[in-house]
Amino acid sequence: MACAQSPTPAASSAKPPPCEAPEHRQFDFWLGQWDVFTPDGKQAGENLIERVLGGCVLRESWRGRGGFTGSSLNGYDAADRRWHQSWFDNQGGRLELTGGREGEAMVLASATPRADKPGAIQRQRIRWTPLPDGAVRQLWETSDDDGTSWRVAFDGRYVRRR
Repeated sequence: MACAQSPTPAASSAKPPPCEAPEHRQFDFWLGQWDVFTPDGKQAGENLIERVLGGCVLRESWRGRGGFTGSSLNGYDAADRRWHQSWFDNQGGRLELTGGREGEAMVLASATPRADKPGAIQRQRIRWTPLPDGAVRQLWETSDDDGTSWRVAFDGRYVRRR
């Protein structure tokens, strides 16, 4: 007895895969398994960036020297046309960033109230820049004076593991 198969829907009626628009691929240069180094050449840690949730989200898994670990989810929101990152770490830290491409770089930023100074805002700005040799530079800066001046919180060079 032959088993009947359901008809294949016409190609024109098929929905495109979710998250395949070019905007969803803007941060793909960060995908991979990385060793991360500070400007003086010391290893700061290891990072794994992988696609999850059907390719709609990039998940970061950070392991720093000294036991510091953290993880973020990064995704493009077609409704507001911006990238979002939610970071959590093993020290109770949390960071919410929003932004998008600026030239070749991905730039995400936040402005959050400071717990130690009521009414004051701390700004965070993180820029990931792909480099010609295949590495990625992550420059994280903070401002306690509403962006008038910035200090470097972290400057890392991501070198792809072979």
